[in-house]
Amino acid sequence: MENNSKDFIIEQIRQRISDFKSEIKEQNFGKVVEVGDGIAKVSGLSEAMMSEMLEFKTNSGSVFGVVLNLEEDSVGAVLLGEGSAIKEGGEVVALKRILEVPVGDDIAGRVLNPLGAPLDGKENIKAEKFYPVEKIAPGVITRQSVDEPVQTGIKAIDAMIPVGRGQRELIIGDRQIGKTAIAIDTIINQKGQNMKCIYVAIGQKESKVAGIVAKLKEAGAMDYTTVVVAGASDPASLLYIAPYAGCAMAEYFLDKGEDVLIIYDDLSKHAVAYREISLLLKRPPGREAYPGDVFYLHSRLLERACKLNPDFGGGSITALPIIETQAGDVSAYIPTNVISITDGQIYLEPDLFYQGNRPAVNAGLSVSRVGSSAQIKAMKKVAGKMRLEAAQYRELAAFAQFGSDLDEETRKKLERGKRLMEILKQDQYEPMDVALQVSVFFSLINGLMDSVPVDKIREFEKGLVEYIKDNASDVLKNIKEVKVMDEKDEEKLTKVINNYKDTLDYLIK
Repeated sequence: MENNSKDFIIEQIRQRISDFKSEIKEQNFGKVVEVGDGIAKVSGLSEAMMSEMLEFKTNSGSVFGVVLNLEEDSVGAVLLGEGSAIKEGGEVVALKRILEVPVGDDIAGRVLNPLGAPLDGKENIKAEKFYPVEKIAPGVITRQSVDEPVQTGIKAIDAMIPVGRGQRELIIGDRQIGKTAIAIDTIINQKGQNMKCIYVAIGQKESKVAGIVAKLKEAGAMDYTTVVVAGASDPASLLYIAPYAGCAMAEYFLDKGEDVLIIYDDLSKHAVAYREISLLLKRPPGREAYPGDVFYLHSRLLERACKLNPDFGGGSITALPIIETQAGDVSAYIPTNVISITDGQIYLEPDLFYQGNRPAVNAGLSVSRVGSSAQIKAMKKVAGKMRLEAAQYRELAAFAQFGSDLDEETRKKLERGKRLMEILKQDQYEPMDVALQVSVFFSLINGLMDSVPVDKIREFEKGLVEYIKDNASDVLKNIKEVKVMDEKDEEKLTKVINNYKDTLDYLIK
């Protein structure tokens, strides 16, 4: 009897233990050991993960941070906001969440900070999902080769340094010579081309970013563009996570099988912000005072740009990182790092800029490692000859400086080259449709502009573009839709160009 009651009691205890639901949530608490300059050292977070979010409790509310250093008896974290209220000995909670940002279709047309909070005075983002800011790039098996163009609308680039969907093309040059202008023109030109755009401003003046947003609105480009801003007055931690946050937002559209263009303006300031954080976290500096992992900083960001094969949705992220050089020094540490990560670079040269060649693209030092596979067939047909003529002109122009006795053939090539240089000039915020570019280049390489004085070339081109729109719209439609220009199109275009020339009185007869 006694045994039975003992067994019964044991069984009851077992039952209660199994039914017991604890109200206590497991949390990992720590204490602030040291705080200052946007950095905090925290002890007690033995299970903290890299890039895990931390909540710092203060009298005035909570401040969030991210784990960046895992040490033997403490962790180093950067603060994602104003940290003056955080005191030594304050309580810290590990949130068991890797740093993530809200994503969704809602972000189009918005100006956000790197954490997804609105900066445009509108309501908060209705987050469909949260994506981690750091993510391993898609593997080789999931990718396919780049074969579809991103039309930048900039003649010099679309013809000689083509950019493809899924490519990483660096824009590099000194300050104030049109790097951002190329990126903004490219965004404006994506209207109607089924491309989402994300512009990440890293360490830019807020007034400059406001001007860019106003220009995008004016051009009707904000409908498909998101602007992520970590301004010059923001803490280094926000500058550090800004490009990764922008990339996470782009990956939402990539996963839906869409095409995205992302601009990082600029990664030089990003590297400087990372250097500041690293030195405060007492990571040893390496070359030129940058930490040893600064290459990995940018490679793990830019590798996330890709073109996926149809089995994985077929979407793409095209990255246009911007790097600012000092006095044209492309052999400095950060420029060489990013050049080696990307699939080519568009090099802007100060001398060309000050001579009035804008955009100031140096065709000799610029390269696209994707090449003509990122061009439509019609553009390939005219651009191949053009690239050759540009190269010949540069050589002949250098040679012709030293002698005046030039044979007729050389003189003709020089004259054609001068006209080519004029054709490649283009005003800011005026990207040109690819079919019109092909028509203008066709006119040039077939000698139809040889009788136009060099100083009248741009005037001639402007009038010609309008004339072709009115009188050869079927040819333009064919180039856009079929992407080729057949003999019939060439004959009609030649006839239309000659008809236009007959209306002008300044041609050399």
